[in-house]
Amino acid sequence: MVATAAGTFCSAASLGQDPVVKPAGNEAKSGRNDPRKSPWLVTCRDTHLRETGKPDCWTAMDAINADGAEVGVDEDLSCSALFDPKAKYSLNGSNNVKALASRFKDSGRRISAFCLHSQFDTRGEKEIEFTLKVAAVAAELGVPAIRLDVVPRQIKDQAEFLKFAVGVGKKLVAETAKSKVRFGVENHGGTTNKVEFMKELLDGVGSDRFGVTLDTANLYWFGYPLSKLYRIYADYGAKVCHTHCKSIKYPEADREKQRKMGFEYDKRCCPVYEGDIDFAKLAAILKKTGYQGDLCIENESLGRFPVEERLNVLKKEVAYLRGIAAKV
Repeated sequence: MVATAAGTFCSAASLGQDPVVKPAGNEAKSGRNDPRKSPWLVTCRDTHLRETGKPDCWTAMDAINADGAEVGVDEDLSCSALFDPKAKYSLNGSNNVKALASRFKDSGRRISAFCLHSQFDTRGEKEIEFTLKVAAVAAELGVPAIRLDVVPRQIKDQAEFLKFAVGVGKKLVAETAKSKVRFGVENHGGTTNKVEFMKELLDGVGSDRFGVTLDTANLYWFGYPLSKLYRIYADYGAKVCHTHCKSIKYPEADREKQRKMGFEYDKRCCPVYEGDIDFAKLAAILKKTGYQGDLCIENESLGRFPVEERLNVLKKEVAYLRGIAAKV
């Protein structure tokens, strides 16, 4: 047993989330990813699972054939997007953590990352303490990455915010020095989509454990031409510790332009198998870096599909990414 900030927990192995999870039940028959053959799991953000129309998140993951989920953690340590009429899930206390881990083990699936919607410049030390609690649980359960927001809410000067954010990153890394858990800042919005800002942030923290949750489409949303995306992906290199896989489909004439931030996004966002981003090319880039994370689906176009079609959209995305992962 190990004492942590969130309580006392059993070891990761005893809770069933090994660094590499072996196929369970009918996994091989279903065509799900076998970690012994491919280094990457294909997962889904937990917030999408309700869109399947299934009665709980476990049958939803089964229906779309996902290897697991990125699990969101609320301020009170609850995991409210994991819907289940028979249980509520939380990271608050050893019994809750054990129940969550056991349920994932029973389903034969993994938590690929914890997702936090950080508010470092408004909540200060409370946000850091919260993040460290989640990091302690992640270390115990073998969850490799924590997705972070680094968004200026109160600090409006970019240079001041950069200095502040570097300090936060250094503190998180120092306070978890014995851990293998990595912190992945998502590139999004008007700040961390700026490659210059992200480079200064990563260089300023200066740790392999402080990296990027690479949102494949957010850079395109920000306005970068399509061909530049792959150079940015490559520049992030080994700093990528987690992904959000999504895409956009622009008219051909707009793909290589420097577009206005957010240009026609609501109309143009789409499933990964329909968009402009070449995920096979992305996979080749990640392979060169030795990437060992997941390909996690984030589909912001689901609301445009009829309710009865959304399960099949997610299922097709899983199959598409799994086909790419199998060739890595």
